[in-house]
Amino acid sequence: MFPEIRLRRLRKGKIRDLVRETILSVDDLVMPIFVNENIDSPVEISSMPGIYNLPLSQVAKEAKEIADLGIPAVILFGVPAFKDAEGSSSCGEADVVQEAVRRIKAELGDRLVVITDICMCEFTSHGHCGIVDFETKEVLNDPTLEVLGKIAVSHAKAGADMVAPSGMMDGMVAAIREALDIAGFENIPIMSYAAKYHSCFYGPFREAAESGYSFGDRSTYQMDPANGDEAIREVTLDVTEGADILMVKPALPYLDIVYRVKSEFGMPTAAYNVSGEYSMIKAAAARGWIDEKKAIYESLVSIKRAGADFIITYFAKDAARMLK
Repeated sequence: MFPEIRLRRLRKGKIRDLVRETILSVDDLVMPIFVNENIDSPVEISSMPGIYNLPLSQVAKEAKEIADLGIPAVILFGVPAFKDAEGSSSCGEADVVQEAVRRIKAELGDRLVVITDICMCEFTSHGHCGIVDFETKEVLNDPTLEVLGKIAVSHAKAGADMVAPSGMMDGMVAAIREALDIAGFENIPIMSYAAKYHSCFYGPFREAAESGYSFGDRSTYQMDPANGDEAIREVTLDVTEGADILMVKPALPYLDIVYRVKSEFGMPTAAYNVSGEYSMIKAAAARGWIDEKKAIYESLVSIKRAGADFIITYFAKDAARMLK
């Protein structure tokens, strides 16, 4: 008890560094990349200052810049030139994500882990994450699973190091694991968006990936923000189906879920520091309301402290420069 115990003794100078419990490293970061078949030069995303849609011709250059900063991995999102109701531009050998993977691997080889997002929303004309019954306006779970398997195999064939299903379809991890194994890609890991919430914080991503939906919303397949126990059920199913890494998305409003997932499963756990979280800090910093660098660090270290082994974040390049 005070005055014998004074916790302030450990907060002076280098002593503070010695007793720091959570260390944020560049090795904890994954940078998203948006690659767009419809453009010839980089286009800044208006709601995400400093983040760009890139043409295929620029994707390897961007990946090299990321690798040169010491960031170990990227996750790719693609915007195709052609969209239809079935998302047919998602799984061809020469489609946008597949070509981006090949170009990055040709330039960097194993210097950079290339993760690919497995979802249909960027490739469908209706913007939903699966096959749609337009009479009932229902996103059909089971018919979507076969397509997700095809996408995953096409990414693996192109050279992806890891696939990350994000559509929150029941059974998606099992379907993708089976498709990969049959195709001879049994060593490709699956990072599942295991607890993905129906969140307003995805707003700027819709602009970046041109994936706004034409009707309804995604509340029938993404999770209710009010539910925590349901997240554990979702994660349990993905673990049973063969997920290698578990992800919680978004990160900051769901740090309790990150903590629970890491504590209860003890598996590699990722958190996605999403577009809305990025844009809020950028907007507040631009108005002089907060210190941008300190806000980035505090946000990312809190995600790490909650239990995330690594963080997918649009701040990855900024944070890497700060940490160096």
